[in-house]
Amino acid sequence: MKTETRTIVAEFLGTLLLVFFAVGAAVLAGEYITAIGISLAFGFTLLALAYALGPISGCHVNPAVTLGMLTAKRITLRTAIEYWVAQLLGGIVGAALLFLVAKQVPGLKTSGAFGSNGYGDRSTVHINVGGAFIVEVVLTFLLVFVVLAVTHKVAVTGFDGLPIGLALATIHLIGIPLTGTSVNPARSIGPAIFAGTAALSQLWLFILAPLIGGVLAAYAHRLTHPADNVPGAEVVAELSGESS
Repeated sequence: MKTETRTIVAEFLGTLLLVFFAVGAAVLAGEYITAIGISLAFGFTLLALAYALGPISGCHVNPAVTLGMLTAKRITLRTAIEYWVAQLLGGIVGAALLFLVAKQVPGLKTSGAFGSNGYGDRSTVHINVGGAFIVEVVLTFLLVFVVLAVTHKVAVTGFDGLPIGLALATIHLIGIPLTGTSVNPARSIGPAIFAGTAALSQLWLFILAPLIGGVLAAYAHRLTHPADNVPGAEVVAELSGESS
């Protein structure tokens, strides 16, 4: 299989599994494992995926991470677009599978929340729209900054996955009471489709804010890690299929 095809499949499958297992922890077991358990589910799932898929695609499984990589000139625009399509489809399919499982649990409500993100009356602490926007930008900034800092090119190798998984778990510990924690547009879009009108009406924030956070992280990384910024040609060839 060509390198380009393998990376797209990896991003689709990785995002699907992240949504199914991590969001599934909130939907299917949230009342039993609490916010701490949900946070660990997100962190551990991403950690496992980083080791499984990192050497193939870099295990972005997140449009904000991909945008950060694009801004840092580690991948081409074509690769970024392919990743975005794969991630969005993976998030939707993962949410659809989760929805099917949830429907088999008697008395489990699937409309309204369903692991979606929100602000105002859809937030545990009723954070307003401005606060939610800032929170999502800052939390995504941390995630993308850590990803860029621990990966010297694109792939996640060695112990790179550990700080990334820990960062995502920490982010959820902070963000779950505030917005439910997005930091990932693909993770937000899939569940929102099945959660209903209220979730979809607020979805714009959980697409825009994480993308802004990803871009800001890439620019900050240029200042703090100038030696890690590879000129691009070697890395771009790696993920554009030229090395296949």
